[in-house]
Formats: sequence, structure tokens, C-alpha cells
Amino acid sequence: MDALNLLLNRSSHPRLQAPAPAGEELHNIMQAALRAPDHACLSPWRFIVCEKSGLAKLGDIFERAAIDADMTEKEIERAPELPKRAPMVIVAIAKYVEHPKVPWVEQVASASCAVHAMQMAALAQGFNGIWRTGSYAQDENVKAALECAENDEIVGFLYLGTPVTDVSPKPNRDVADFFESWK
Repeated sequence: MDALNLLLNRSSHPRLQAPAPAGEELHNIMQAALRAPDHACLSPWRFIVCEKSGLAKLGDIFERAAIDADMTEKEIERAPELPKRAPMVIVAIAKYVEHPKVPWVEQVASASCAVHAMQMAALAQGFNGIWRTGSYAQDENVKAALECAENDEIVGFLYLGTPVTDVSPKPNRDVADFFESWK
């Protein structure tokens, strides 16, 4: 798949099954993350690749957070199953590094670009995924369990695997609705 086609036709896919990327394919995905824009070469990221028992461990963290947040019984029962919607989940954390020229928001943006790059690398290799956030990305108990520092931010959970069904094409948008030209 050529790069322009990849970018113009990118679409998230929530229905995923095994296999997940492995070996060289996973290495390519990891390398793509490390090529994200990175002002001052701070590498303000940390990634946790969850598979098999790692998905259960992440689910346990979600369940504990749901209990501590006093969620409904249904939400608590669902919490440990959430990571199991794909054979792999990559937790992406923006690791803030104090720097006079690189503000927090730029470092979070850098980590976000890394997530996008990982999803594009997965798609280019025949996999797909969906970038999820939700309440668990903001939950202080989840952040603590993932050893996030005070200024760290969970920018998302990238679910990866093999699509169960074909992806429906997204409708085209009119660029004039989002871009203006100053000449």
C-alpha cells in the first residue's frame, strides 16, 4: 500500500481477531512510533504492549478502577473484558520531560503522533486497529497502576489485530469546511 493511499483511506476498525502483529511486523510498528515528530529529541513516550496474560492484567487494572470509581455493576463486569476486544493493546503514555522550549502539550502531541504512526504501520502490513481513550485513559488509578508520573498522560490504548470484516469506506469531506487560504 502506498503512503498516500494509506493516509487518504485510513479507517479505524473495532472488530479485531488474531493474529496480532508479531516479529518483524511488530518491530516495524514500534519503529514507526519512534519516528514521530520529537522536538529536542526528548522521546517523551512510553509504550506497554499487552498480549495474552498482559490483556488480562490490563483488564484487572480497568476493573479495579471501575470499582474505585463506583461504576455500575454492569460496567464493573465489563471492565476486565475491554482489553480482550483485540489480540493486542498498546498503551501509549506521554512521558513529560521538563524542557524550556518544549511544552507539555507538544510532548502529548508527539506521543499522539506516535500512536497514529503505529496504526498506519499496522494497516500498511495488513492489520488494523482502533485508537481508544475513554474514562480509563483519564483515571488516576489506571495512571498509578501504569506508573505514570504526575504530568504524564495516557494518550490512548491502540487495539491491534486482524480485521474480522472489511472496513466500510469513510465518506469524503469537503476540505473547504476545514481549511481557509490566506494569500
